[in-house]
Amino acid sequence: MAYVATAPMSAQQQDDRPIVFGRHPVREWLLSGRRAEKLYVREGLRSPWLAELEALASAQRVPIQRVPGARLDSLTGTRHHQGVALIGGLVAYWALETLLEQAFAQDPRPLLLVLDQIVDPHNVGAILRTAEAAGVQGVIVPKHGAAPISPAVLKTSAGAAVHLAIARATNLVRALQTLKQAGFWVIGADQGADRLLWEQDYSGPTALVIGNEGKGIRPLVRRHCDALVRIPMRGQVASLNASVAAAVLLYAALEDRWRQSLKPYPAA
Repeated sequence: MAYVATAPMSAQQQDDRPIVFGRHPVREWLLSGRRAEKLYVREGLRSPWLAELEALASAQRVPIQRVPGARLDSLTGTRHHQGVALIGGLVAYWALETLLEQAFAQDPRPLLLVLDQIVDPHNVGAILRTAEAAGVQGVIVPKHGAAPISPAVLKTSAGAAVHLAIARATNLVRALQTLKQAGFWVIGADQGADRLLWEQDYSGPTALVIGNEGKGIRPLVRRHCDALVRIPMRGQVASLNASVAAAVLLYAALEDRWRQSLKPYPAA
């Protein structure tokens, strides 16, 4: 189960206040224990799931305000908000050292995900949703040249992003060096690699690197990977979407770990 950061972070680890919208993202935010400033609800909306959201907000003393649908459209920038939006507290990024400490506290062979300049927020959100489902102990993203943890990311992740420990690295290469010093084996996804993804050993502390949608992993980042693997492509398309590639690689790593542990696959 992913660890949720509740301790206050420094200003350098904080992003802008997000607007979280949609039934599931708002619910996950409220359940995560993160601070919320206000819950907006569309006038006239009635539903059992809304009653749950309002109860959660009330329990945390989050003000609830009913507003016209047009106000929610303007606030969220979309009509697909399901009638609810929440102004969250500052999005907190973890310090890398703290993330690693917590990762090893959860699992002696943690699994991390490193995103190298993925710019599409929908890709980032989909990747974070898969990462949380796969039980990764943390995600590392670059501070520059990548999509931030925005409302679109939170929406696409279906709220999973708030349950993940996410560190933001000013220098991704230096972050990989820190991972190696901590005992991680860094494995990059690269369609030019000689080794297929299922030929790789993922049994130890592992950090999986997923590259940019168009250019893949940057050359300098690639050179700091301990191994490169590729997903075999049998059709005419040269590569998979970044979020799909991340999902395939994550579950290949999980399958390898379960197989080597000689334990049966979990039922759910």
